[in-house]
Amino acid sequence: MSPTSINRLDLRGLEPPEPMTRILEGLTTAPNGTILEARLERRPMFLIEELNRRGQNHACEPHPEGGWRLTIPIGT
Repeated sequence: MSPTSINRLDLRGLEPPEPMTRILEGLTTAPNGTILEARLERRPMFLIEELNRRGQNHACEPHPEGGWRLTIPIGT
């Protein structure tokens, strides 16, 4: 399945739990086939735990310009 779109969120500068709240909200509003890509200042440990608990596919890696990039394919 190829994605229909990429929804990029720059969540740097937001205090916890706002980045997690916005990402979880994006999971419920984005259509299947969308890739949610978030740029974060910190590795989102609690969010990763929640995504794992839900069985949601995701990848979190250091961003080349600093911070972290979290990628979540919606509907997989």
